[in-house]
Amino acid sequence: MKKLLNIGKKSKKAFFNQIESKKKNKILKDYYLLIERNKKLILNENKKDINNAYKEKLKDNLIKRLILDNKKILDITNSIKKIIKLKDPTNIILEKWKRSNGLKISKVSIPIGVIGVIYESRPNVTSDVASLCFKSGNPVILKGGSEAFYSNQILSKLFRKSLKNNNVDENFVQFIDTKKRKVVDFLLTKMNNFIDVIIPRGGKNLVKKVQELSSIPTISHLEGVCHSYVDKDASPMIAKKVIYNAKLRNTAICGATETILLHEKIIKKFGNLILKNLEENGCKIIGDSKVIKLYNGKIQKASIKDWSKEYLSSVVSVKSVKNLDEAINHVNKYGTMHTDCIITQNKKSAKKFLHGVNSSIAMHNTSTQFADGGEFGFGGEVGISTNTLPPRGPVGLNQLISYKYLVTSKGKIRK
Repeated sequence: MKKLLNIGKKSKKAFFNQIESKKKNKILKDYYLLIERNKKLILNENKKDINNAYKEKLKDNLIKRLILDNKKILDITNSIKKIIKLKDPTNIILEKWKRSNGLKISKVSIPIGVIGVIYESRPNVTSDVASLCFKSGNPVILKGGSEAFYSNQILSKLFRKSLKNNNVDENFVQFIDTKKRKVVDFLLTKMNNFIDVIIPRGGKNLVKKVQELSSIPTISHLEGVCHSYVDKDASPMIAKKVIYNAKLRNTAICGATETILLHEKIIKKFGNLILKNLEENGCKIIGDSKVIKLYNGKIQKASIKDWSKEYLSSVVSVKSVKNLDEAINHVNKYGTMHTDCIITQNKKSAKKFLHGVNSSIAMHNTSTQFADGGEFGFGGEVGISTNTLPPRGPVGLNQLISYKYLVTSKGKIRK
């Protein structure tokens, strides 16, 4: 694993050669131009991954995530363009003050350090993560999934080419070009002298492994058990529209609603309308005894285990609650501090829910599928964090920084 240690050393060296904002943006611009000029090459490399995926008999949803086409490449370049437009988050005075003891103190934003990102399937993660880490002054070590090996490799090579063309240390972006799984174990347990934070972005098994093994601090979420609570004062049309989108727009993302909470007073009134709309669009409904009694469609009996399930498919758990407090308690007991929503026209109830749930993202009359860095205006995201400590929610440019205190005086000594 000498090669990995060498990668770590090169990343640390790059970190101490920070670059000014204009040059960062020039490198990012050259990067998206290289992607545009090498579109054919990228698609050919992607075809190798797709052919291998079919040979390995990967699931259809994994292959779908893997495929690049003209539209997806346009999405990649548009994401980089958005990141260019964002303000460099480093070297900003966050606060400053004077003390009676004669000290002048400033709190200034700085990069975190070397970031290791372990991810699966989606090749766009390579360009998004590399661009966000680079703009925030953090060298990045990329370990993509073997299923997207060739796609990830070409996208990282083009970034390194842009760095080299601009006479900047190309080791700001490094790609681990091996498919060996034991590399991940080494990365997590033996690289703490070189990597400052690890970000896993992928399925439950990957994230769980990283959280259990890593000797390096992590920014991650294990599961997205997201809730949408329909209050007694909800608008039926808003509830129907938002719930449908929150569950079925894309069932495979971590921001998809997995449990619907219905105030018992509205189940008969318009709960049927909401659930029928889901059922008619291919969603399997699993409900508690009260919902079963009042719903006039096809439904299965829920067990306690269902309240903790992340289905990532067209299945949803539905529970009746007596009041707002019960809804908040349910979210805090069974949720994963990801994204939870209240649908109501009552501003007081909305405020109580938004402040009462432990979620990293709390929403009002909004689809949980907006839990995304791009949708937040971050230009993209490195991942979503459900950590109690910051950063929380979508981790974009402004979340990839730390800070230091700068203290100055006229020769002051402490008595």
